Amino acid sequence: MPRLLALSGSLRARSSNGAVLRSALELFDGPTATADIGALPHFNPDLDGEDATPPAPVAALRTAVAGADALLVVSPEYAHGVPGVLKNALDWLVSSGECVGKPVAVITASPSPTGGDHANAQLRETLRMMTGNVIADACRELPAIGPKIDPTAERVADEPTLTDLRTAMSHLAAATTPATPAGPLTTP
Repeated sequence: MPRLLALSGSLRARSSNGAVLRSALELFDGPTATADIGALPHFNPDLDGEDATPPAPVAALRTAVAGADALLVVSPEYAHGVPGVLKNALDWLVSSGECVGKPVAVITASPSPTGGDHANAQLRETLRMMTGNVIADACRELPAIGPKIDPTAERVADEPTLTDLRTAMSHLAAATTPATPAGPLTTP
């Protein structure tokens, strides 16, 4: 079974994107984990040069990404762009090689009617540049997300949105070849 690691572009405890992420993970057929990217230091190539040892949170993130068979990136859109914390995490992964060829799904959710289309496009471009295998059929832009979330369960409650997420996760799973042997996911 494929192992999925999720990265969230929102650090808010009760974010709608967190609800989308939790719902998507529950719909994925295989083991899942979420990486905590909030503790990463600001990207600085001097901390990660040829003779440098990367900071511990960076090494942990890279290990988690390397141990996953696929990645799910769920993010809000801020000012028509990618949240800084998520871009920072991706910057730490650019030159290390863990994303090369790895199937990736990008889901953005927004209160706006565009569903975070600017951030979605930027994330896909960044991940393609990192030579991740962005699975177009698994990517989604979820508009007007607020009323579709059950605030008590902190999950998506809207059936059409859940059906769409189920389809996206099925496409991601179908594009993923599990690594052998399949050990547990570790998260930073």
